[in-house]
Amino acid sequence: MKLEQLDNLIGPDMKAVDAVIRSRLHSDVALVQQVAEYIINAGGKRLRPSLVLLAAGALGYRGTQHHELAAIVELIHTSTLLHDDVVDESDLRRGRETANALFGNAASVLVGDFLYSRTFQMMVDVGDMRVMRVLSDATNIIAEGEVLQLMNCHDANVDEARYLQVIRYKTAKLFEAAAQIGAIIGGASHQVEQRLAEYGMHLGTAFQLIDDVLDYSGAEVETGKHLGDDLAEGKPTLPLIYVMQHGTAEQAACVRLAIENGGRDDFLAVLSAS
Repeated sequence: MKLEQLDNLIGPDMKAVDAVIRSRLHSDVALVQQVAEYIINAGGKRLRPSLVLLAAGALGYRGTQHHELAAIVELIHTSTLLHDDVVDESDLRRGRETANALFGNAASVLVGDFLYSRTFQMMVDVGDMRVMRVLSDATNIIAEGEVLQLMNCHDANVDEARYLQVIRYKTAKLFEAAAQIGAIIGGASHQVEQRLAEYGMHLGTAFQLIDDVLDYSGAEVETGKHLGDDLAEGKPTLPLIYVMQHGTAEQAACVRLAIENGGRDDFLAVLSAS
């Protein structure tokens, strides 16, 4: 399905989600409002909230609770972006300056905390304990994924299993939760709920795999970030792991050194090896 078709299917619902987000972002603290609106206005594909809407809609849900839940999922994702960019020392996202580059690391971290806590207020308002458990568990696992990724940085011995664990925790878990809560409010059977959760997990995994490949093969105008960012941070992603496992000894040594040292100086050499 193309993005245009997706918009035709859930466009009105997504506008309702955006309205929920804007109303829930309100804060009497000017900097909180300013930073939060800056990153929300940066746009994005809205894939995670789309999963909530699509799963609920496929099961015949006709209420409005899915708008609130989709907004919660998007705000959880947004808060992780604020924290990610500080940890990764990123200065570009979606073709714009990151919030930390514009407002500073302290503001980004603290506003990220505000968004996290606001989502839990929203969960309480929804009043569904199963939904709250799925989302709170997902939020906790995402945080673990961030720490796992940090531990893997500059470690050239990371294998495919460790790499995929990070993806499942850091990225795929929120996709999984989004599809699952859509199924829950749609009244799905246990089997259907689990199948939709698995679909979300696989979709999130594929999304991150492609994103990691684009760090070496994409165009900056398309990805909205600098090529080689992952290499600069010493992240052992699948393209690099593959070269170390299947490339020549010289290629493997080049990639290993680039992971351990970080930086973009070896980007062209690694790109040719890949």
